[in-house]
Amino acid sequence: MTSTTGLDATTTSQDPNGTAVEVAGDSEEHAIAIAPRASRTHWRRQYAWRLWITDLLVLIWVVFGTQITWFGLSKASVVQRAEDPPDISYWFFSSGLVIAWMAALAFIDSRSARIIGTGNTEYVRVAQSSFTLFGAIAIVAFLTQTEIARGYLLLSLPVGVLMLLLARWLWRQWLVSKRLTGAFSARVLLVGSETSVANVARELGRASAAGYRVIGACVPNGRVAGTIPGTDIPVMGSVDAIERALAATGADTVAVTSTDDLPIDKVKQISWRLQPGKQHLVLAPSITDIAGPRIHTRPVAGLPLIHVETPRFSSGQRLVKRMMDIIVASLGVVVASPLLGALALIIKFTSRGPVLFRQVRVGLNGQTFAMMKFRSMVVNAEALLADLRTEQNAGNEVMFKMSNDPRVTRVGRLMRRFSLDELPQLFNVLGGSMSLVGPRPPLPDEVERYADHVHRRFLVKPGITGLWQVSGRSTLSWEDTVRLDLSYVENWTMLTDLAIVARTARAALFPGDTAM
Repeated sequence: MTSTTGLDATTTSQDPNGTAVEVAGDSEEHAIAIAPRASRTHWRRQYAWRLWITDLLVLIWVVFGTQITWFGLSKASVVQRAEDPPDISYWFFSSGLVIAWMAALAFIDSRSARIIGTGNTEYVRVAQSSFTLFGAIAIVAFLTQTEIARGYLLLSLPVGVLMLLLARWLWRQWLVSKRLTGAFSARVLLVGSETSVANVARELGRASAAGYRVIGACVPNGRVAGTIPGTDIPVMGSVDAIERALAATGADTVAVTSTDDLPIDKVKQISWRLQPGKQHLVLAPSITDIAGPRIHTRPVAGLPLIHVETPRFSSGQRLVKRMMDIIVASLGVVVASPLLGALALIIKFTSRGPVLFRQVRVGLNGQTFAMMKFRSMVVNAEALLADLRTEQNAGNEVMFKMSNDPRVTRVGRLMRRFSLDELPQLFNVLGGSMSLVGPRPPLPDEVERYADHVHRRFLVKPGITGLWQVSGRSTLSWEDTVRLDLSYVENWTMLTDLAIVARTARAALFPGDTAM
C-alpha cells in the first residue's frame, strides 16, 4: 500500500513481526525503511512514576523505622513549649515528614527526564533537597520552641539520603541496561548540515546510556532516500519537512546540530510547531567534551548566549586535590604494606632482576620524572620492544600494547591483571610527581608524536588512574584516549576524581579483557 505525502513518497509495509512500517523515498527501489511510529507509552512519565513509588517506600521505611528504633512502639510526642499547645504524636510527625520529604524531592525536580540516566545532577538534587528540608525543620523548631528528638532527626537524614541515592542508583543501572537496547530513550531527529549531523550522531552514539537514539535527519539539500555519509542515519528530507519527518519516524526530540545553512528564524519556527510536553527541542553546539559547570546560558537582548569558561585550576582546587592525594596515598601505603612486601619477595625469587622498574615519563608542565612500578617484565624488555612493534595487536598508533606480550613474566601477568604492579606509584603521589587521578603519564617518545592540542594533558599531574584507564584502556583508539584525557583536564572536579577512584576499585577487583 503506497501513499504520497509531503515527504516525497512513503510506502507502508509490514516487518516480520507484523508491525506497520513506513518507508520514505523517491522510488520503491530506493525506499528507506523508517522506524515504526512511536508508541504512546510516555516512558518519561512511567520512569518518573516508578521513582516516585520507590522514593515513597524508601522514606516510609527509613522515617518510621528510625522512629521505632529510637522510641520503640511507645506513644512518644513532639513537645511544644510555645503557649502550651497540644503535643504532636511522633506517628503523626513522621507521616508529615514523609510527605514533606516527597514534596521537597518533587519541588527540586529530582525526577526530571532531563537529568535521569546520566551525570551527577540527579544525585545532587536528592541530597540538596533532603538537607534543605531538615535545615528548614530545624529553623522552624527553633522559632516555635518545638523540641524534636535530635537523635531521631540525625539518624533519619543520613540514612534517608543514602537509601534514596542507592535506590536511584539501582534504577539507573536498570535504565542504562534498557537504553543499551534502544528502549527508554528519546527518539531524535537531527537537523543541520550533513557534517554536523554526522559529528553529533557519533558523539551521541558514544553515550548510549544518556538515552538519545538517532533515527533520522533533515538536511538543507533536502535529498531523500539516502543516508548521511559515514553513517546509517536515513535522510528524511529537507529542513522544511521536519513536521512530516516527525510524524513518519515517531521522533519526540529535534536536535539542531548547526544553524549555518538554516533560515534565520528556522529554529524559532521549529520550536513553535512542536507539541508542548510531548516533543522537545535540543540545540547541539559544535563544542564537545565540555562539562556543565563550565557552560552558562545568559539571555541578552533576546539572544540565549552560551558562555563557555576557560578551564581554571585555582590554588584552592590544587590544594584540595593535593591534600586528598597525600591522605589517600598514605593510607594506601599503610594498608597495602603487607601486600607490597609479599609482592617484592615473590618478584625477587621468581625472576632475575630488580624488584622495582623505574621509567622516565612526562608529567606536569612537560617535566620528566621517574615513575615506579613493580617489575612485571624480563630485564631486557626495553631492548626487545623494537622487534615487537611489528607484532602489536592492541593499544593504538601511539601507545604500544600487545596481548600475550612475551616479555611479561608469569607473576607480572597476574599483577597486571589486577593492576598490582601500579602500587609503587603511591610513592610517586607522595613525592608530588603524580596524582591519584589524572591523565596517563606518557613516554618521551610518545610526546614527540603528539599534535599541539594533546599537550593540554600536561596542565595537570598525571595519575595512577584516570578516565582512560576505566574506559577501555588498550581497546581504545588514540583519538578516544586523547579525548578522554583532555575531557578530564577540561572538566576536573573532586566528584569526578571520587567517581574514577570508585570505578578503578571495581575494575581492579573484577578485571575484564582490557587488563594487560
